[in-house]
Amino acid sequence: MLSLSDLPRPAYGTAALSDLLPSALASLGVPGEADALHLPPTSRAVLLLVDGLGLRLLERHPDAAPFLSSLSRRTLTTGFPSTTVTSLASLGTGLTPGEHGLTGYVSWVAELADTVAWLTWTPEHGRSDLREQLVPELVQPRATTFERAASDGVAVTVAAPAAFEGSGLTRAVLRGGSYRGSITPGDAVAQAVTGSALGSRSLVYCYTPDLDATGHVRGVGSDAWLSQLRLVDRFAEELAARLPRGTALHITGDHGMVDVPESARVDLDSTPALRHGVRTLAGEPRARHVHCHPGAADDVLAAWTGELGDRMWVGTRADAVAAGLFGPRVTQAALDRIGDVVAIATGPVAVVRSQADPFLSRLIGHHGALTDDERLVPLLSTS
Repeated sequence: MLSLSDLPRPAYGTAALSDLLPSALASLGVPGEADALHLPPTSRAVLLLVDGLGLRLLERHPDAAPFLSSLSRRTLTTGFPSTTVTSLASLGTGLTPGEHGLTGYVSWVAELADTVAWLTWTPEHGRSDLREQLVPELVQPRATTFERAASDGVAVTVAAPAAFEGSGLTRAVLRGGSYRGSITPGDAVAQAVTGSALGSRSLVYCYTPDLDATGHVRGVGSDAWLSQLRLVDRFAEELAARLPRGTALHITGDHGMVDVPESARVDLDSTPALRHGVRTLAGEPRARHVHCHPGAADDVLAAWTGELGDRMWVGTRADAVAAGLFGPRVTQAALDRIGDVVAIATGPVAVVRSQADPFLSRLIGHHGALTDDERLVPLLSTS
């Protein structure tokens, strides 16, 4: 059985994704922002978020990304779990997962008595739009980094896919400034360049999702993934070349990724011992929140430990919170969304549901846990 001490901790307050935009705001002269990263002062800053760009992946493939590999590099960690929803929330708010409350790809939301997929802001197994029932600005009411920058007179631009404009997640954690929806990667570059030249001080957040999607479906290190990394490298180089002189360009990822072979996937739908006492399963395959029926948590903990304890750390909500995995402060809303039992992969394993979620179960690339391949992301800077 793996000990809690075996798990690395996110570097909250010193070098985590939640520290990046507050530090960028400090570099732009916005008062009152925590400056953990001490970025050089500037009047214009652009943050490019490459979904799925893990530090270890970049280090393994420098030839596929010569421009990215040439930039100055620092190491950041994601929060927990190492997944897009949680990372974008931490990035956009400057808050830890325990504060912003978006604790995974899917969360159990007590007020709905259902699991919610935050990327789509819908029930996990449904299509109904939950933005009226779960008003994004109430789910995450704290001012975002973009709102704080704009209130100090910084011209703020979000250059991201047009399909995400007004989405629940965008409204919750990326609101503020001007949303310039892009229809292609080239359009995203153009929108970011336009936004960077606005006003006397500017902040641009630019997002590209394709590396992550390729890794999930084809696997990291696959020919398709390496081709996509080359395109990302060219995208970043084009963006850097077109920005106004003196603009600070920072590039990071929201998580890394690991391949999990089919033989290492544990199917909850065909493993009765793991289902007994389980009310619902949330999180993602490598970082599971297990919500239990009343009185069943001890039995579930024992069953999951017995079945998975050599490949996953399995512990209680209290253990995970006390260890600081979600940050030093955990709100009641966040606490409710953390499983009674938490299971975190430490080896090549993923807990899937072939019947309830066949698409996710077939994916090759996964993330969410605290291995170096998943939690470490680069901070690459041009100035």
